Amino acid sequence: MRTVIVTICVLIVITAGCAGRIPKPAGGLKDSPHVGWVIMSGDADNSDRDFVCQSSPRSECVVPVDRPDARVLSHVHLYYHPAALETKYTGSVRIGFFGGPHEINPNLTVKSGDSPGNQSVSNFVANKPGSYTMTIAVVATSVPSGATQEIREQVPVTVR
Repeated sequence: MRTVIVTICVLIVITAGCAGRIPKPAGGLKDSPHVGWVIMSGDADNSDRDFVCQSSPRSECVVPVDRPDARVLSHVHLYYHPAALETKYTGSVRIGFFGGPHEINPNLTVKSGDSPGNQSVSNFVANKPGSYTMTIAVVATSVPSGATQEIREQVPVTVR
């Protein structure tokens, strides 16, 4: 019996560690359109090896610098959360801490009650330490009414 209990406890711990890190809506955002994000880092074999930061709960974003002898690949996950009404997300997300400029242009619709829509991109991190920014400039448009809401965020990312 003890073996069964220990096995169940180990499986629970493993399963919890493998769960996705979709940022939960912060207070008051449950029925409002919003964009969540998670930044991970690692190497060419696994760009999701190390958690860096996320939108909620908010944490400091520090990514290792990319070096010829220790390449650092980062993976940015973006989540377009459902709102009270079906919502279309468009605009841009500029990722400044990659080795070269990179932009994602969402063009997706999320129905109320659905799981968040998502996009992700991986690239090597900048090879110069410093302060960089991920800029979110997205427009959420209510499909039934056409009403729009701008979602703007400057996410500071330190490369060291």
